[in-house]
Amino acid sequence: MTQATDATDTDTPMLFGRVLDGQGGGRPIAWEEAVDWKPAREGEVLWLHICRTRDGVQQWLEQDLAIPEPTAELLTSDQTRPRAFREGNTLVGTLRGINFNPGAEPEDMISMQFWSDGHRLVTLRRHPLQTPREVLAQIDRGIGPVDAGATITLLAEYMIARMSQSIVDMNDVLDELEHDDPEEHAEAMLTQISTIRRNCLALKRHMGPQHEALEQISRDAPAWFEDHDRREIAESIARLSRYLDDIDISKESALVLQDELRARSLASSEHATYMLTIVAGIFLPLSFLTGLLGINVGGMPGMDDPDAFWGVAALCAFLFIALIVVFRRLRWL
Repeated sequence: MTQATDATDTDTPMLFGRVLDGQGGGRPIAWEEAVDWKPAREGEVLWLHICRTRDGVQQWLEQDLAIPEPTAELLTSDQTRPRAFREGNTLVGTLRGINFNPGAEPEDMISMQFWSDGHRLVTLRRHPLQTPREVLAQIDRGIGPVDAGATITLLAEYMIARMSQSIVDMNDVLDELEHDDPEEHAEAMLTQISTIRRNCLALKRHMGPQHEALEQISRDAPAWFEDHDRREIAESIARLSRYLDDIDISKESALVLQDELRARSLASSEHATYMLTIVAGIFLPLSFLTGLLGINVGGMPGMDDPDAFWGVAALCAFLFIALIVVFRRLRWL
């Protein structure tokens, strides 16, 4: 099934906009109306989803929303490390989600910046992101968030929830690898395990700071970020902590499986080397004997005896059996 993203062909910076009615629904709003928007009644909240790479976005943030220049630069920059902070009565932050766009790898993360003063919420992204569209679909069905705080909370919750599927997928691959035949697919298995470990490290590196950002929101959000929003953020923090623990477990499982495969490969190589050494130990005396008797010089015994060949063959067979017996007594075989 194709999943919707917030990709658009519009010429304006706005990807979509909604005026939340405070009851879970909202009406669409055009960019021209959104620029000069004022709440018509109490409880209305403007949500604009912006492509931050479009021309004039930073200028609009500074002039129309009166956002300080450093904050506007942060909202439109490529510095996408998750963070959150309070600035007066506004909440500013950057969150990251897993990239599910075609051709992307799980470790490719997409950032989304946001700014809100309680009456207006602006979310910004560079690459298409599915989470805002999912929240938008709920609003259009009348079952969405009722205010800016609930919208931020739901966006964070959906971003974190998407981690679960990636973790489940990695664990499914690990389960398959544990039951696979390492003798036939050792190289392919090691490649898959290395990919899983790399994905785990990337997810942990990106989502660890997100945990800190959510905690910052829970502690320092302005008064318009209500108590139930803080409780929901706390639930998201707990869920993210569990996912981070699951990532650690997946990484350790991959490491154990990788070590086991390498140990098996090393043991197989050592066994092959050992067997070659045993074979060489058996045939070295025989090779010496046959080489000595095969030199073409005068005086070699048995040169004129027609039964000499069978005598040498019997001697070689005796030496072969004697060496096998000695090696078995020494427990080399």
